Amino acid sequence: MRTYLMVLALCVVGLLNGTAQSGLSAKEIVAKADEKLRGQSSIAEIKMTIVRPSWQREMSLKSWSLGDAYSLILVTAPARDRGTAFLKRNREIWNWQPTIDRTIKMPPSMMSQSWMGSDFTNDDLVRESSTVNDYIHKLLGSEKIDGRDCYRLELVPTEKAAVVWGKVLLWIDKQDFMQLKTEFYDEDGYLVNTMLGKDVKTLGGKLLPARLEVIPADKPNHKTIIEYSTLEFDKPIKTDFFSVQNMKRVR
Repeated sequence: MRTYLMVLALCVVGLLNGTAQSGLSAKEIVAKADEKLRGQSSIAEIKMTIVRPSWQREMSLKSWSLGDAYSLILVTAPARDRGTAFLKRNREIWNWQPTIDRTIKMPPSMMSQSWMGSDFTNDDLVRESSTVNDYIHKLLGSEKIDGRDCYRLELVPTEKAAVVWGKVLLWIDKQDFMQLKTEFYDEDGYLVNTMLGKDVKTLGGKLLPARLEVIPADKPNHKTIIEYSTLEFDKPIKTDFFSVQNMKRVR
């Protein structure tokens, strides 16, 4: 679920467009925002709400991650989904379904499907693109988001970048380098999703949006909301925690 920015043109026009009043380049702004989201590891408790025109569904989740390569997500509620787990190791995903006592390794054909009925896809769980290294960054100006002064930046993927977006627009808070709004566009320039960061609070010792809203552009009244109850960074987790066997017994 990451997509943000990269590189500056080394010419006069590029320098004029890519440098903020603070003296930071567009790439440096993105790197500082990216650094806030990262840790060697993370452990979180999350509520996910899926909103549709005629219904709404809430789920409680626990998640563990180690770098960009390993993550494990456990569904803790509602009761009918409790124990369902998803394991990511590099670019592979496994799904444990306790109700049928079955582990499924997801094939490429399933990667574009919705994850747990939300506005995320299975592919969102395994994308390894870097907002700092896979994009060319341009500073477009400034804009207020929820009363906070933000840098407005444009990200265009480099020729060799393995990314799905044709363009990303990003709003980053000038004071605390929080990512408050992101617009994702396809290769034809059409808006696909908007992600909003809200309810700013201290999580894991960092000032971060505790609520993320993902809104698809072509589906009126559709939305997926992620709310962090707890978030801890840099707790010791070993790689063998992220195994198919542990996915079945983690609680």
